[in-house]
Amino acid sequence: MSLLARYQHEIWPSPAKLNLFLHITGQRADGYHELQSLFQMLDHGDSLQFSPNADDEIQLLTPFKDVLSCDNLIVKAAQALYKKATEDGLGNLCGVAINIDKTLPMGGGLGGGSTNAATTLVVLNHLWECHYSLAELAQLGLSLGADVPVFINGKTTFAEGVGEHFFPVPNSAESEQYYLVVHPNEHISTKTIFSHENLPRNTAKIDFTHYNFANTRNDCQELVVNLYPKVAYLLQHLLHYAPSRMTGTGACIFAVFDKEETALEVLELLKHRQILDNNTTAFVAKGVAESPLLTKIKTIFDVRDKD
Repeated sequence: MSLLARYQHEIWPSPAKLNLFLHITGQRADGYHELQSLFQMLDHGDSLQFSPNADDEIQLLTPFKDVLSCDNLIVKAAQALYKKATEDGLGNLCGVAINIDKTLPMGGGLGGGSTNAATTLVVLNHLWECHYSLAELAQLGLSLGADVPVFINGKTTFAEGVGEHFFPVPNSAESEQYYLVVHPNEHISTKTIFSHENLPRNTAKIDFTHYNFANTRNDCQELVVNLYPKVAYLLQHLLHYAPSRMTGTGACIFAVFDKEETALEVLELLKHRQILDNNTTAFVAKGVAESPLLTKIKTIFDVRDKD
């Protein structure tokens, strides 16, 4: 029995991330932006299942509104891995049918598409028995999106460049915190924000060893707040209760708490005061030093930290 068949009923996490800060330190000649960020992994996200496909094709069984299957990063990730493994003469390749339980909003700044692509690459690398290293998968993932290598790496980490250079977090204080995450039901185009003339592009680099949340910011936040009044409105209310910020290019914003109970109390209070309307979604998640996907991969396949 193939590994794909053996684990076809397994549920694989596809966790969210937060950018606890996002500094844009420059822009390269090819148009890509040089960044510094702290990617905080959460214990909340989507989940995927992979099973053999009798048609010997890569098939996404869960439809996405307004996204063709051929344009979905899940399908693109599976196709990219299949193509590379075929060219390298590796793996026990066969068709795969993919299901996803989608809870993360699209265009929310939580890495929804990128984490789905990363889970697809990491899991199928094992189920197809390709045996690529995380570094090799990260290189493949970079062609799909700048955040994909972060999720393949699977650790709360500082990132630099276009997101491909990782630096360990010196302490795990952030991973012991709880985050109230609010999605205003606005879809914000990353491309639009990064191409906007008013986006700052010359923030001085920081020394990661001296990182402090209060001394950092999200360079996209002011622009997004000016363009999207609902983001500004919700952020103003979150700031009343705890240090708060936007993640990525938005639209999600988050508040930081030391205790889960406090975060849940604020969530209920915002609902009671009708600050969160019927078109606004929110959840509380715990920060984790290691993504749930990486933890599960280690447990099932006895993988060690060697990449």
